Amino acid sequence: MCRYDEAALASLLKSLSLIADPTRVRLLLLIKQEELSVAELQEVLSLPQSNISAQLSKLKAAGLVSDRRSGKNRLYSLDEPTAKEAESRMHFLALLESAGSEVREVKKDATALKVVLKKRERTAQAYFDALAGKFGRHYIPGRSWKGLGETLLKLLPPLVIADLGAGEGTLSQLLAQRAKKVIAVDSSEKMVAYGAELAKKHGFKNLEYRLGDIENPPIDAGTVDLVFLSQALHHAQRPAQAVRAAYTLLKPGGRIVVLDLLKHQFEKARELYADVWLGFSEGELHEMMEQAGFIKVETSIVHREAQSPHFQTVLAMAERR
Repeated sequence: MCRYDEAALASLLKSLSLIADPTRVRLLLLIKQEELSVAELQEVLSLPQSNISAQLSKLKAAGLVSDRRSGKNRLYSLDEPTAKEAESRMHFLALLESAGSEVREVKKDATALKVVLKKRERTAQAYFDALAGKFGRHYIPGRSWKGLGETLLKLLPPLVIADLGAGEGTLSQLLAQRAKKVIAVDSSEKMVAYGAELAKKHGFKNLEYRLGDIENPPIDAGTVDLVFLSQALHHAQRPAQAVRAAYTLLKPGGRIVVLDLLKHQFEKARELYADVWLGFSEGELHEMMEQAGFIKVETSIVHREAQSPHFQTVLAMAERR
């Protein structure tokens, strides 16, 4: 019969009382996977910094968590048990995993953690952000974002592309310069009629406009190489359904590209721009794509407006299995 000494038993009982709190369970499961800062934990958990710091202090005092300084940050991880504590720690971790299965936020935490860890990897992003900030600041003949954009479009292979929520189709017409076929879908009859007239005027025989909803696009399943949702998802009543619909349209190996607003608090957007959703966090987009069946999900913040309310643009990309 396995027996604990009194000290080990007291330690285990104290640990059990600590994981009676769901927030502490979430914290422990996260730092069990990865060494994380308070700021990173705050981003994953969407909780106030003061709450997280207070809980970490309790866990540290209980000997479950340790920390170390790294630059300006302090990183937290599970404390390494002594040889004497190893057995009780093993049982504790098993109980922690069991407790985590009862906390519904844990699954979302795992998705949000992936986003946070990807951000860590973007060491080159700071360089490119600085470069983008300087681009166009000084006049150089012939250099423009339009020129660069046109160049990059020319490098696209001839794909079948669906532009969902296309509006009048400005993006669709740019893509049609190189694509095998572009199908522009919008729910506004006037937008579709206007876009179709522009396509005819400019001679785009490979650009077709269709009236329809992005949650159920009028496109045959498995016929598209690339789906674009550019500033369209926050107008959907059910954005997750729109992402699932995009998955259905794609051929195996096809890709989805979402450009949308990062989650914000500018409530007037609902009235001014008919927005249904006030943007999406990287974690929310990541979760929507994974639940739809997509793999190789990547997200990043690609733009921040200088003027109030400082809307930010989030880019999400993924691949169909």
